[in-house]
Amino acid sequence: MSTDDALRPAWVVGVGLHPYQKLGGTPYTELGVTAIRAALADAGIEWNRVQTAYTGTATTSMALSRLMYRHLGATGIPMVQIENASASGSSAFRQAYLDIAYGVHDVAIAVGVDKPLSFSSPARVAGVDDLVGSRILPVTHFALLASRYMHETGATPEHLARVAVKNSRNAVHNPNAQRPRARTLEEVLTPPALSGVLTRLQCCPVGEGAAAALIVSDRAIDELGLDRDRAVRIRASTLRSETYYGTANFDAALTAETTAEALSTAGVAVENVDLVELHDAFTIEELVYLEAMGICPRGHAGPALAAGEFDIGGRVAVNSSGGLLSMGHPIGPTGIGQIAELTTQLRGEAGLRQHRDARIGLAHMVGLGAVCAVHILSRD
Repeated sequence: MSTDDALRPAWVVGVGLHPYQKLGGTPYTELGVTAIRAALADAGIEWNRVQTAYTGTATTSMALSRLMYRHLGATGIPMVQIENASASGSSAFRQAYLDIAYGVHDVAIAVGVDKPLSFSSPARVAGVDDLVGSRILPVTHFALLASRYMHETGATPEHLARVAVKNSRNAVHNPNAQRPRARTLEEVLTPPALSGVLTRLQCCPVGEGAAAALIVSDRAIDELGLDRDRAVRIRASTLRSETYYGTANFDAALTAETTAEALSTAGVAVENVDLVELHDAFTIEELVYLEAMGICPRGHAGPALAAGEFDIGGRVAVNSSGGLLSMGHPIGPTGIGQIAELTTQLRGEAGLRQHRDARIGLAHMVGLGAVCAVHILSRD
């Protein structure tokens, strides 16, 4: 989104989650309402002050918002469901932000909720036969990318595995993580591999959960008597779709473009980013995306990771939540869960996983490679 002097400041004032977990018997309404009530309590806002709601969801059901929000009170507010694959929650957050930034409303909520009940392929539904894409599972796609990356950069399987080691260590202190257990390098590398060099612990779990974020204007902070010291500023919200990249890794190319636009909009140099929550559904993604963002040069992410540069307390804390690999990837909630982690960190409220002196955070999600969302938050 380009810089516009007409945009008002927008602030995250409340975040909440239902812990991510394996698919079970918890109704999606309970997942969502738990996260919403936690966000309302965190902000100190009553539900009847919320003026608009956006719900990111990808695998559960059409029209699920009505039943979920009805448990909180039928207040007549506009509600919209957004599906954008893994970027569904990130896209819902962006729409809520835009409502505040353009003065449409003063209090908006973005909610992500999902249970992995219904997956479908757009190509199959469109009747498009693809001899490659329809027969290669995501794990094989990323295993092939890992092989290419290792060949071109000299990275090793151990470099990839260390991503899972770091993120599992971060998740130990995250009460909302689906995999809250630290893993050793030997455990991560233990056979069998699911595809190529990628073992089970190098692939994220897809479960269920929910996340919510309340976004407000300056006027709402003053009128509702909210705690401005705990408000986190949204500096940029960027969403792009793919163009033509030839033989380049389209996920990485799209990430590079979207991140550059977000940093420009925010007026932030990549060197000043303290926190990154990124799409690490497979270990190779973290290395590739960090390089695409400009956090480090091409081929340097593996050695930088091994040197501790991306640890909590390092040069930049990457996936302090545990990332998709260990916090989990319930799809609809994932992007908003990243916002919750950045908000908690920027407030200095992350406890044992707190990254010191955190001022600027970046959240990144890709959706099937077709879209990429990047948000930049700061502690003003």
